[in-house]
Amino acid sequence: MTGHDFVSTLIVLQLAAPAASLVVIGLPALFDRNLSETATRRVVGGGFGVGFMAGLCMFAVLASRRFAPEIVHAGTWFRVGHHEATIHLVADALSVPYVCFSSGLCWLINAFAGKYMHREPGFTRFFVLLAVFGTGMNLMVLADSIDVLFAGWECVGISSALLIGFFLERTNAIRAALRGYVTYRICDVGLLAASVVVHRAVGTGDFDRLFGPEWPHAPCLVSSTTASIVSLLIVFAAMGKTAQVPFSGWLPRAMEGPTPSSAIFYGALSIHAGAYVLLRCGPLLDASPVASTCLILIGAASAAHASVVGRVQTDLKSMLAYASMTQASLILVEIGLGWRVIPLVHVVGHAILRSLQILRSPSALHDRHELEAAIGGHPQLGGWSPLAWLPSGAREAAYRIALERGYEEMAVGRFVVGPLTRLLERAAEAESRWVAWLAGERKGTRM
Repeated sequence: MTGHDFVSTLIVLQLAAPAASLVVIGLPALFDRNLSETATRRVVGGGFGVGFMAGLCMFAVLASRRFAPEIVHAGTWFRVGHHEATIHLVADALSVPYVCFSSGLCWLINAFAGKYMHREPGFTRFFVLLAVFGTGMNLMVLADSIDVLFAGWECVGISSALLIGFFLERTNAIRAALRGYVTYRICDVGLLAASVVVHRAVGTGDFDRLFGPEWPHAPCLVSSTTASIVSLLIVFAAMGKTAQVPFSGWLPRAMEGPTPSSAIFYGALSIHAGAYVLLRCGPLLDASPVASTCLILIGAASAAHASVVGRVQTDLKSMLAYASMTQASLILVEIGLGWRVIPLVHVVGHAILRSLQILRSPSALHDRHELEAAIGGHPQLGGWSPLAWLPSGAREAAYRIALERGYEEMAVGRFVVGPLTRLLERAAEAESRWVAWLAGERKGTRM
């Protein structure tokens, strides 16, 4: 077996292992023959474990070659005229470290969730969605075309929304899932439109037709106009997954889901999916100062918003949600500044820290109560805040703004949701009158 064939086998194994675990536990569940909790946990853990080991082998092979990219041509999805959607996967200096990290973290979360979800009525459903997420995440990371990336992106989104609403008996969880799903749908239009523009410009969705394969120093191969349009659309898509203003309201609500899914989605992997796509398409950002500037402004504004609002949260998971939003926003700023390796290291470091904090949040609350009982009161707050420089009146105003979450939801409701709802209501009324008129005409004709 040649080196290329060996790497190709490892890349396919990265996708096949979690997908196989999904089939093994999913098919019996369709016929109401769920596997035991131990078997379910071991099957899904085995899939992620095999993927992680394959990733480590792939990392070792590519490191020996100084991360020369390897592309797997898995065929053509469909072809219409001179347009084609190909199934191409890539192993390079960006995808290999990231897929090792994501597979290893999913493996860890699987082990934690096996005990956390013990005797939960939706135990099998949780692990099915975890396998869907892991498969979609690996597909998105290894994608070498925007079409394959979009497929993985959607798997991540649908599993995220379903896990937010995992506890079906809770009204707040269902509303939070709907909020997250609608936000995803709105922002995913950006990635879908970017795919259309790419196909229109080069006739295929392959990334090697947009920029060179030498990450992070790949050249842009399309015009600055095309690069700017595609970059702006991808930035818009990333705003939804990364919970940037004004699409940040869903993230604190997403903590209604189980703690393991909150850790892996909103502390580690899903919250950084937009950053990964921007890193992958970095050469397009380099050729588009407008998109880079927009990314810096959006990230800076969202980081300031999350930092201020997070300081007044009274529950631990909401505090961690805004902390994740702050760091994810700073990562977008770093990408907009033209950095590539630093944001990648930032993503991995932040994901490890935040997922650990979210996993430990139930124990942290218990430890806090024990500390309060030991000292006979609340411990004093420590740390320095830049708000200390402001006069007392300004600090009070900032506190009110933070309590209202920056008036973001009020503004979105008044200036976006409200007018859109009224427009749709009027359209529905006009449609009803039109249908009634048509029915009357037909009735008169029959008479």
